[in-house]
Amino acid sequence: MSEVDDIAEHMRRFAWPDYLVFVAMLFLCILIGIYFGFMQRKPSTETEYLMGGRTMLVFPIALSLIASFISGITLLGLPTEVYSFGIQYVYVALGVIMMGFVMGFIYLPVFHKLNITSTYEYLETRFDRRLRMFGSIMFTIMNIGYLPIVIYVPALAFNQVTGVNIHVITPIVCIVCVFYTCVGGLKAVVWTDVVQTFSMFGALVLVAVKGTLDIGGSDIVFRRAWDTDRLERPNFDINPTVRHTLWSQLIGGFVYWLQTNAVSQNMIQRYLSLPSVRAGRRALWIFVVGVCLLMALCSYNGLLIYATYQKCDPLTTKLAKAKDQLLPLFVMDILSELPGLPGLFVAGVFSAALSSLSTCLNSMSAVILEDFVKPFVRKPLSPRAVNWIMRSVVVGVGAISAALVFVVEKMGTVLQLTMSLEAITNGPLLGTFTLGILVPWVDARSALTGGIVGVLFMSWLSLKAQYAVATGAIVFPHKEMSVEECSYNFDHSVLNSTVTSSVHVEDIFPLYRISYMWYTFLGAAVTIIISLVCILVFGRNDPKTVSPDLLAGFVKRYVYGDAVPASGGNRPKPLSTNSSSPNDKLNNLLVPGNRDHGLIEKESRL
Repeated sequence: MSEVDDIAEHMRRFAWPDYLVFVAMLFLCILIGIYFGFMQRKPSTETEYLMGGRTMLVFPIALSLIASFISGITLLGLPTEVYSFGIQYVYVALGVIMMGFVMGFIYLPVFHKLNITSTYEYLETRFDRRLRMFGSIMFTIMNIGYLPIVIYVPALAFNQVTGVNIHVITPIVCIVCVFYTCVGGLKAVVWTDVVQTFSMFGALVLVAVKGTLDIGGSDIVFRRAWDTDRLERPNFDINPTVRHTLWSQLIGGFVYWLQTNAVSQNMIQRYLSLPSVRAGRRALWIFVVGVCLLMALCSYNGLLIYATYQKCDPLTTKLAKAKDQLLPLFVMDILSELPGLPGLFVAGVFSAALSSLSTCLNSMSAVILEDFVKPFVRKPLSPRAVNWIMRSVVVGVGAISAALVFVVEKMGTVLQLTMSLEAITNGPLLGTFTLGILVPWVDARSALTGGIVGVLFMSWLSLKAQYAVATGAIVFPHKEMSVEECSYNFDHSVLNSTVTSSVHVEDIFPLYRISYMWYTFLGAAVTIIISLVCILVFGRNDPKTVSPDLLAGFVKRYVYGDAVPASGGNRPKPLSTNSSSPNDKLNNLLVPGNRDHGLIEKESRL
């Protein structure tokens, strides 16, 4: 065993207080599930289980949104990003703020007014059932590809600090998550997210405070970051192949966050559990502020890790075997002598994973029930059948996600390819919803053609680009690294082990070299452009056949002027005449008197 391996083994000092803190976090999640599943009124109805009765409070929902979006990938990956490349990525916060304005005034009011459960019900009401199935299938593919990574990355961190095999911890965590999601429904998911959000922030603050005290103050952290160009001004380069620029973070980041927050079932389901649009906007802005604070904490920790290891990079010496193990290594370095604190950090990382996993499981149960089961049954489902389906989906998807961890672990390139699935589906979905809300002249055939072309284009682009990165044809240079003052011996051959490629960067097709931050923007743009071109082939839709409730406010005023008809006055003809179809249900929801206006207009309490 080499000296590096000896040091790494020595730093795996996860004592019994650490295990106690970690197990306590899992046990608390179980108790919350038991409380909402058995001690309160059991969530026996579909609305209660999936939407919390649409009477949830703003603050818990806002914290749930933060916890749902921030996974262990972010908590472990963002510090490493800043450590390796500097803070240029952090300017994406500007795009997040822009997203808050656009979503709050364009997308959120439309979805909230329809009183729907699955986001993709909108696509059937605005276009037809084919678009609804397109959106639901894209969402399912993205989630199935994303969830194994959500579980695998924090399991790597746990392995770094304890040595426990990842296939021991991942089934345990999945079982806990499936249990409280299955028995407690959305309320259990939201309140465990509240606990987990505080756990995440607490873990990051703990590392920041202890690490800063050890190094001698924050001024040293910022000075060392400034001297090595990690603390940098925005890059105004307009070249789209530059990995991070102000424009890629502002525009590309805005479009990416708009898709994941404004039209994704994972997030919209929480906004729709609130009783009014005003409450939804409050939750949205708490989410924006919370995410920006959390990104700032992660970024500071990245600068702190560099200031600590400035003269002995653990990634170069292989003290940290993988990039996602850099922060856990740092935690064990500074906290291992304080029993219980490493356990608190790992609990924070797994809290992020649990919140993302439970959110996806709950959203998948809504999508499977509403989009893949109800439209294809002739008789209305009994409450017992609905409950059985919802909970079976949670158990089934949880089991599939745990099993796919084996695939992610064994095939290194699968990790990169799976992550690219998000880029393949996100852009076309955002483009399709945007066409529906903002462009009433586009009909179903044009929108479906644009969506399919967008998916095919992004599949080609993202997979080709990921292959170029994996083979070393595209390399992103790191900031300055050094191993000149390492106090331990390591294999110096790693210094010359960089992979070289016979392909020159200039010979690579330019689109493959475009920054990944533009991917969602490109997917949405291609979908919208192709759909608009298809109007020339399929014809122009009469905008006044689109119900005003399906359009953004300013588009509605442009189409109808001052004579906006009552809700449900004009709408597309349903594709199916089956009275039990989801289309008819949504059409009924658009008629005043068929919706509980008192509930929708009720103000939320903080």
